[in-house]
Amino acid sequence: MSEGAKTWGMTLETMEPNPVWVADAYSDTVDTLAEHSDELVYKVWGGDWCKDCRSQLPDFGAALDAAGVPDENVEHYAVEKEDDGSKVGPKVEEYDVEYIPTVVVEHGGEEIARFVEEEPVAIAIYLANEIEAALA
Repeated sequence: MSEGAKTWGMTLETMEPNPVWVADAYSDTVDTLAEHSDELVYKVWGGDWCKDCRSQLPDFGAALDAAGVPDENVEHYAVEKEDDGSKVGPKVEEYDVEYIPTVVVEHGGEEIARFVEEEPVAIAIYLANEIEAALA
């Protein structure tokens, strides 16, 4: 996301859009995200140290960018890992974040979708499907 991205703690470098991600290959996903770009807030917990975050979040950042989601609708929450494996960081307890990446999608302040760590499909595809179902 650009310099104006709303962040909590620090900006997640892993949310910088993947420059080789091809929006046309995911047009349905991008269309769904774009259709609701101004009304949804994406809360992203991750760590630049986390291999799952490094492999998944750049494509998600690219999908949000391609869909024209405003920077102020994407909140970054940098997470650290304690020696016992538990996660600490902004709003981790409030949102019950145990694994990263975690992305919570809110509509009107209510959670309508959540991606946690991994699914059989990419974050953007998974959340687009969940958003469509929730707002249908």
